[in-house]
Amino acid sequence: MARGPKPARGKAKPAGSRKSPKNEDSKVRDLEKRLAEAREEQAATAEILRVISQSPGNVQPVFDAIVAASMRLCQSVISVVTRYDGELLHLAAHSHQGVPEAVAMVQQLFPTHPYRALLHGRVVLDGAVVHLPDVQADTEYRQAIATAFRARSALGVPLLLDGRVIGVIAIARTELRPFTDAQIALLRTFADQAVIAIENVRLFNETKEALEQQTATGEILRVIASSPTDLEPALRAIVESACRMCGGYEASIFLRAGSRLRRMATQSGSEAVSPEPLSDMPISPDFVNGRAVLERRMVQVPDLSESDDRDLP
Repeated sequence: MARGPKPARGKAKPAGSRKSPKNEDSKVRDLEKRLAEAREEQAATAEILRVISQSPGNVQPVFDAIVAASMRLCQSVISVVTRYDGELLHLAAHSHQGVPEAVAMVQQLFPTHPYRALLHGRVVLDGAVVHLPDVQADTEYRQAIATAFRARSALGVPLLLDGRVIGVIAIARTELRPFTDAQIALLRTFADQAVIAIENVRLFNETKEALEQQTATGEILRVIASSPTDLEPALRAIVESACRMCGGYEASIFLRAGSRLRRMATQSGSEAVSPEPLSDMPISPDFVNGRAVLERRMVQVPDLSESDDRDLP
């Protein structure tokens, strides 16, 4: 008896179902590229954190590291960091590659009030990331700036502290090539690190100033304790500390003597100065110290040359 054909073992694979070695190689190369980029980004953020830790009282090295890293990792030709004081944008750091005209333009632009024709200004006004895939197609952007920077694609990210903008990081490319989501996220990370650095410096300086004030107060109390019957050493210690701690070029102490003020101690710069024999002055509103006595309050004139109070000589 004749036997029929044997049944096939397993299903035959349809044509074209096998993975191409070229496709596999391409995927591997893509994964390797992404891994290398991720490692480079991690190294850059770690380096900025290292700079922050090594510069507790100075934010400038951090800004310099950020502009360099943002240019390299985001493939831009210019990077600019500005600080915003609530009124004006101030240049903090910048770097460029192959665009020498950008240096003069950057220095001319700042300080400035924020306005929408400037990328930094638009970021401040919007309080958010501003991505311009094609600068030349943006009707609000000031094209003279784009021409000077040779910019085609640009990106700006705000430095946010408690929801308010305190600065901006902006980068640009000379070719029409929008920034990727990963690059935008990276620039956000740099912005967060910049805010950390700014706050660290503020806290460091405040702590340092508080310690210096406590030290100065302690020194004055020590002088008082060591000279309980002599007024002059204590007054000299006070004017010396006042001049140093307040950054003044001169400090003096006057004591009231009837209708006049008698200067008892003076510090000029880093040298103590003996009061002049006839250094008394009338208690008059024509003088800041006289006005302080008459009004029994602190009197401050920020700029005597521009004061509206013409009574002060």
